Amino acid sequence: MAIIINKDIFTIQTKNSTYQMKVDKYDVLLHAYYGEKTDNSDKSLLYYQADRGFSGNPYPIGKYDRAYSLDSLPQEYSGFGTGDYRITALRAQNMDGSQVVAWKYAGYGIEKGKYAIPGLPAVYAEKEEAQTLIIQLKDIDTGLEAFLYYGVLEELDIITRTVKITNQGKSDVILQKAASLQLDWEYGDFELLSFYGRHNMEMNIQRQAIHHGIQSIGSVRGISSHQYNPFVMLCEKDAKETMGSCYGFSLMYSGEFLIEVEKDQIDRTRLLCGIHSDNFQWILQSKESLWLPEVIMTYSQNGIANVSKNMHTIIREHVCRGIWKKKRRPILINNWEATYFKFTGDVLINIAKEAAKLGLELFVMDDGWFGKREDDNTGLGDWIPNEKKLGCTLKELSQKIISQGIAFGIWIEPEGISEDSDLYRAHPEWAVKIPNRKPCLSRNQLVLDFSRKDVQDYMIETISNVIKESSATYIKWDFNRAICDKFSNCLAADKQGEFSHRYVLGLYRVLEKLTSVFPEVLFEGCGGGGGRFDAGMMYYTPQIWGSDNTDAIERLSIQYGASFGYPISAMGTHISAVPNHQTGRITPLSTRACMAMAGTFGYELDIATLTAEQKQEIKKQIAIFKKYYSLIQFGDYYRISSPLEGNCTVWEFADPEGKEALISVVYHHVQANSIPVRAKVYGLKDNAMYQLSLQKYNEKQPEKLPYGFHFGEVISGIALRQIGFVVPNAVDDFQAWQIYIKEKRP
Repeated sequence: MAIIINKDIFTIQTKNSTYQMKVDKYDVLLHAYYGEKTDNSDKSLLYYQADRGFSGNPYPIGKYDRAYSLDSLPQEYSGFGTGDYRITALRAQNMDGSQVVAWKYAGYGIEKGKYAIPGLPAVYAEKEEAQTLIIQLKDIDTGLEAFLYYGVLEELDIITRTVKITNQGKSDVILQKAASLQLDWEYGDFELLSFYGRHNMEMNIQRQAIHHGIQSIGSVRGISSHQYNPFVMLCEKDAKETMGSCYGFSLMYSGEFLIEVEKDQIDRTRLLCGIHSDNFQWILQSKESLWLPEVIMTYSQNGIANVSKNMHTIIREHVCRGIWKKKRRPILINNWEATYFKFTGDVLINIAKEAAKLGLELFVMDDGWFGKREDDNTGLGDWIPNEKKLGCTLKELSQKIISQGIAFGIWIEPEGISEDSDLYRAHPEWAVKIPNRKPCLSRNQLVLDFSRKDVQDYMIETISNVIKESSATYIKWDFNRAICDKFSNCLAADKQGEFSHRYVLGLYRVLEKLTSVFPEVLFEGCGGGGGRFDAGMMYYTPQIWGSDNTDAIERLSIQYGASFGYPISAMGTHISAVPNHQTGRITPLSTRACMAMAGTFGYELDIATLTAEQKQEIKKQIAIFKKYYSLIQFGDYYRISSPLEGNCTVWEFADPEGKEALISVVYHHVQANSIPVRAKVYGLKDNAMYQLSLQKYNEKQPEKLPYGFHFGEVISGIALRQIGFVVPNAVDDFQAWQIYIKEKRP
């Protein structure tokens, strides 16, 4: 059994990890252990307690036990104002103005299967794949209750966490902070891995020692943001890709979030994860409940790579849904960088026609097809096709494109609205802005108030009509600004603190409805690139545009960072034109293809302007991607070398059964008298023999590896893992190679 109860001890066992809590003699729920798999014995016996000066003692315990203080005990879910002076999981204001929440254990339950969360995305599983543990805490004086939910997917080494807060008192309670997860470590010297960035340069990794004090990342932008991602790792100081203890935490939420870590006065560490408290205030009336977003967590004693593998599997298999979870995604071409706003229907049809000849499967019409939309200053919100610009109706255009032998997709930005739009003139109250105050613009646009049900219903109907009229099988859902001036005309003054969370709930309601009504449509998320790249969105959109930066070399670091917490199958990647539109860099077509194959794969250029030789190379790229599709999308991913150091980036896709692997190499630049780059290959069978072959895109690539090693020779799996092989040197700047490794049977 995954969940074991022994009197007052709760132990969760996964395949390779153990999690334990204990109710102490004063009915406080303590955290006892989370780490490498061990037995079910009481780990709280290893606690060390002492009388700490200025650490308060609960009444009446403190009269006879000054060593007992919530300030120095590892708790499972702490309340504010009880003498625990660390960061706390829940802060609430009672009707008398006090802000104390004193939790006591009140009971537990075990359910077969994995819990779901009303209105919020959550990991799902078949009943036989999971168990749920529910622990009830209660503040006896106020009637406030917290139900701690633990979803256990034993074989995948995954535990999920959420909390339902219920007001069983007679008076309103104002929630001021409500974390989804708290985790305390009694000991340990950790480092925090987090991911920061900006538009066009997302997912930069930073690794910092957890020092005394509070460290945090988060977003108050209304979205999870380009600036910080709601995924972090905590690792032992010396942990590396394949060694050391590591923990991973992914918040399934697409709005404002806060992840905090504190190392306290006696070197204990606490981590909190949930909705950002700066813009949050929720009035919980008597008998009402509030569910909090889910956190996915995993542990590995075998390094960072195994945490990534666990996260990839759970998101790919138990977060992403629908037919596109397993179905091969279409290889697409998007017209954005080919035309921007300057196109006609004939131009689009010609791009689609040329793309179909080369074997592309989906044409995506980007921004500029609707309303008065010749640039990004007007028309947003008017989802009525501009028939003058298109030269026909949307239905006629889509049919002309589909007749070329290619599917049709369309770009939309339903959450945005221009002041110069018919929708704004009809419904100015639908825009997010503060009455009698000039709004803050971004891209000269405002935001539609998705916290309003009438706005949600309008967008469901409007986007449904667009999908039906266009016969679209793909929708790119974009959102190109952060939210400020947070205010809703539908909320009372004392409820404006609920706006940001209600906005996200409204967004999820719209996405749930559309993806349910149109299960055949592939929805791709986008937030100006990676501005809303999170596990919450992946519940509705199984792939997300990774960044508006399409430069092949810049994308190496963006995709490297994303790989720590998210599967390759969720990363939207395209081959774009050169010189690149963001950096001006010129890279070979083969290098752009190698980069784009570390994701969903597609093109974003004017394919009609390419040479005959380039078109032939694209045909070969498409054939190669199809050949290795299952290996790339569903294989185990390994980071062999980092784009942040050295002369090249190397990564691997390995068949989970160890039968084959694909190694990708991209050189950053040519070096004189260069040091050879050695790739150790993971995920193969030690006692099997393998043959290496170079995947050629063009005739410039050599037939053999340096130092006399020829492709075609047979080498053992253990030798490839322990020693590896030397990858081909770069002859030109930004050169790329792909090496295929296949088991050679006797």
